[in-house]
Amino acid sequence: MTTEIQYVQIPRSESMDAIVNEKLDKLARKYDWLIRAQVHFKLENDPAGNGKICEIELSAPGPRLFAKSSSDDFEKSLAETVKELERQLRKKKTMMQKR
Repeated sequence: MTTEIQYVQIPRSESMDAIVNEKLDKLARKYDWLIRAQVHFKLENDPAGNGKICEIELSAPGPRLFAKSSSDDFEKSLAETVKELERQLRKKKTMMQKR
């Protein structure tokens, strides 16, 4: 699986790149039919302090999978987003096995 990581209006972080690759590699090992992941980190002005956004779009056979989360830390946002994608992937795998 190829992974593209983009930082929108924030500086690139090598440590975040490593964390993203580690988490997505786990998904790729579990779901070997994943093709590509596009990851976007964004910073929004949020009075509550939850403006650190992570969006991930996964390309796989069939419709693309997408998840987005926002929190006060990019690592928390990434973890929540990956957790949501994992749920979607389990559902998709179940549907693929029924066919």
